[in-house]
Amino acid sequence: MIIAIGIDMVEIARVERMLASKGDHAMRKLFTDAERAYALSRPRPALHLAARVAAKEASYKALRGTREARAIGWRELEVVLAEDGSPTLLLHGGAARRALELGVTRVHLSLTHTASSAAAVALLEGPGQPPLSENFTASGAGK
Repeated sequence: MIIAIGIDMVEIARVERMLASKGDHAMRKLFTDAERAYALSRPRPALHLAARVAAKEASYKALRGTREARAIGWRELEVVLAEDGSPTLLLHGGAARRALELGVTRVHLSLTHTASSAAAVALLEGPGQPPLSENFTASGAGK
């Protein structure tokens, strides 16, 4: 069952400007050690950092709803790579507490980018429930 969904898009140039003006301070505030190491190992770090900002914003939107949720910190949402190389989200601290409060059992994360923008969709899934009958018909097509 889908509990919540969030989406966000970030201009890569915005992240490049942020890094140029705030440098390592911004990197330490927004990203975990592993996220920084991954991005800095890539040919165009700002592209990968922008995708992670978008993922964190999308996840934050999906976790919204309480005063405590509004206090979730940037580094409490960590983009990591699964064994197959796909991105996934690791929740820490307040983000983990909010997800448990919502009944989240799995987080789905999709990242994409162009030369100028990065985007992410975060989907929070919980215990399965049967589909609503009004959303499905027995026939193959609508009338």
